[in-house]
Amino acid sequence: MATVAVIGLGTMGLGISQTYAAAGFDVLATDAHEPARDNAAERLAGALAPRVEAGKLTPEARDALMARFQVVPGVDAMGAADLAIEAVVERLDVKTAIFTALEAVMAPDAVLATNTSSLSVAAMAEGLRNPGRLLGLHFFNPAPVMKLVELVAHDGSAPEALARARSLTEAAGKTVIACPDRPGFIVNRCARPFYGEALALLEEGREAGEIDAAMLAAGYRLGPFGLIDLVGADINLAATESLATAMAHSPRYHVFDALKAQVSSGNLGRKTGKGFLFPDRPETPPADAASIALRIEATLVNEAAWLLAEGGTTRDGIDTALRLGLNFPRGPFGMLEAHGPARIREVLAGLEYAAKPALKRRYLPAPGL
Repeated sequence: MATVAVIGLGTMGLGISQTYAAAGFDVLATDAHEPARDNAAERLAGALAPRVEAGKLTPEARDALMARFQVVPGVDAMGAADLAIEAVVERLDVKTAIFTALEAVMAPDAVLATNTSSLSVAAMAEGLRNPGRLLGLHFFNPAPVMKLVELVAHDGSAPEALARARSLTEAAGKTVIACPDRPGFIVNRCARPFYGEALALLEEGREAGEIDAAMLAAGYRLGPFGLIDLVGADINLAATESLATAMAHSPRYHVFDALKAQVSSGNLGRKTGKGFLFPDRPETPPADAASIALRIEATLVNEAAWLLAEGGTTRDGIDTALRLGLNFPRGPFGMLEAHGPARIREVLAGLEYAAKPALKRRYLPAPGL
C-alpha cells in the first residue's frame, strides 16, 4: 500500500489524513506549529469517536486507522511518501517553500499536490526542478465526508502524475473530477451565480426568505442565503472578491453591495447567530417561485458553459462536481437539458435590462449556448 504525506494539521489537513488512513494507506503528517503536531492524534481520535459510538466504526478498525497515522517533525521525514498533499495557509510563498523542501527528499516519481482553493497551481510549479510532478487535489470540507475531489492539472502536469494521484484518491473512496487550472476551478467558480443572482434579486427588492423558498421548492437542499449563512458571509465575500480579482472584474463576478453590507454589519450567519436569513427559515414559496429558480439556474448554466468553452473539463464533470460539491439536485447541464437552450437565452436576454446598467454584460451568453 502506498504512503501518503500530509502537510498541515488544521481541520482540512487532519480530515485528508483521516480519509487516506481510513482507506488503508500509511499517513505521515506534520505541521509547522508544534502544538498542532502534539495534539493531532488526540484530535483525530476525537473525530472518530462519534462513529465508534454510533456503531459505524468498530474499536478495532479505529485502532488500526490510528496506527496508520504517524505525526513526524517535518517534511524532512516524508521521503518515503508516494504522494504528498499540502493543506496550509493560502499563501503562495509558504506553499512553494514546502514543495521545494519536499522535492529534495522524495523519490523522483513521487507526486506533489496542493489543496489550494484559490491559487494558481502553475505558479506553484514554476520553481520546482520537476514541475510536472505537481498538481492540485482540492478536497472539500469535511474531507472524510465530502465525496468530491477536484484534480487540477496545469499545462505542464505529467500524465503519469495525474494518473497516480487519481488512482490513490479514488482508492480512498473519492469521486475525482478533472478540471483546469483556472480561478475557482469548477465548484467555486460555477457556484458564484447561485449566490450572485440571489444577491441581485435582493438588491432589486426581493426578500431573502422568498428567494430561498423558491430554490427549496425547485429541489435544492439549501437556498443561496441559507448556504451563505452556513459558510459565513465573510467567507463568501472573500471567495467572491478573490474570483472577481482573478477574472479581471468581469461583470459575471460582480461583488454586490448587499454582501459587503452584511459583512460590515457583523451578522455573518450561523457562527454569529444571525445572517441574511438565519435563525429564520425560508418562507412559503412566492407565486413566481418557478421564475426565481429559473433566473438563478439560467446564470448557473451560463457560467458552466463559459467554463466548458475554455477547455480542460467536460459537461459530465461539471455536473458531477456541482452535485457532489454543493449538493445540487442536478448540475448546470442537467438544468440546460430541462429548460432548453432557447429558454435559457431568453431569460438571460431579459436580465440584461432588469439588472443595473453597469452589469449588462453579466448576462452575455457563453459561446455555443
